[in-house]
Amino acid sequence: MRSFFVTAAVVTAAVAAERLTVPQAASATVAANADASEKMLRFEITVPAPRAEVWKAFATSEGLTTWLAPNSNVELKPGGEWMVHFPGGSTGGGNIVSFVPQKEIVISALAPDQFPTVRAQRTTARFELEDHSKGTLVRLTQTGWKDGEEWDRAYEYLTAGNAQLLATLHRRFVSGPIDWSKLSDHH
Repeated sequence: MRSFFVTAAVVTAAVAAERLTVPQAASATVAANADASEKMLRFEITVPAPRAEVWKAFATSEGLTTWLAPNSNVELKPGGEWMVHFPGGSTGGGNIVSFVPQKEIVISALAPDQFPTVRAQRTTARFELEDHSKGTLVRLTQTGWKDGEEWDRAYEYLTAGNAQLLATLHRRFVSGPIDWSKLSDHH
């Protein structure tokens, strides 16, 4: 297996547009098998909070709205929504495939609107939570990538996007829940 490592500096560049700070403990690995038949994205970050609190941030609508978007919905059941509803009608997230309370949540992930084929066919995003001496290790592994120019563009986009996602989660536990009313000019 061939692996590519995304350093904290690259992750910082990926999230600079959002003025997010990436913790030094952040690391991300972008990996693909040598035959490129099974690409995957893998990211890890240590969040300074107990696993139960991090789980709540992922597995409840109230928790998701504290860091991902103001209009988020989680129906914690197989087939349930794990969805962000953006102004203008677009959505992000996906549907829950499976979950193990406080350990993992697997989502059939919707790619952003600009990747309609990838969005329709979906990838699988697995968020795993593990106890860590400094809080909770969060690992995101995204699989199910196919060949083609749109798939390659979506892969590149989500390499930065997933790093930003985990940096935002980390910031939520360092700086507190996001006050969306102060960010309304971004929407």
